[in-house]
Amino acid sequence: MAQRPTSSSAASGDLDDLEGFAVGVVREESKWRCQALSEKALTSLKDAERELRDLRSSGAVFGLLNVDDGFFIIVRPHPSGSRLLLSDATAAIEYDIAADVLDALNIDVPDYDPDELDDVDPWEEGDLNLLEDIGLPGPVLGVIVSDVDLYPDEQLGMIAQRLGFTDEYSAVLDKLQR
Repeated sequence: MAQRPTSSSAASGDLDDLEGFAVGVVREESKWRCQALSEKALTSLKDAERELRDLRSSGAVFGLLNVDDGFFIIVRPHPSGSRLLLSDATAAIEYDIAADVLDALNIDVPDYDPDELDDVDPWEEGDLNLLEDIGLPGPVLGVIVSDVDLYPDEQLGMIAQRLGFTDEYSAVLDKLQR
């Protein structure tokens, strides 16, 4: 089973110890484009949504956020409000951005003691069908999300592979790791 990070630095918005990445993905005329989002997108749902809206496209736009290598969020802006998927609802206990996602979904933060989280199986919250119209059916995304033996970056890599933008996605990650 992939282990959860023990740092709760993201709860205070501190980027110094936060690991992970945020990638904006755009599909226009059957071509994929990926670009890095700022580190602020890892701690603020509003910042992530704003940066994704700034990508302006007539096609699909969504963000893949690997927060602290412990969970991921998919954000798909829409005029009536973002469609969201949080891979681990228990992350909301220690991470403000995860709590913001649950709040946007009108779901309460799970009531667990942070010291007990290693004994709690993670579960997703949100819209498993948010990428269905561009080729990733909800049941397939559900299988990817439920595989607790994978780290979030591996799960997001599987999503990129299934949708067909692995090369563009990998190129952005390679630049971020320099």
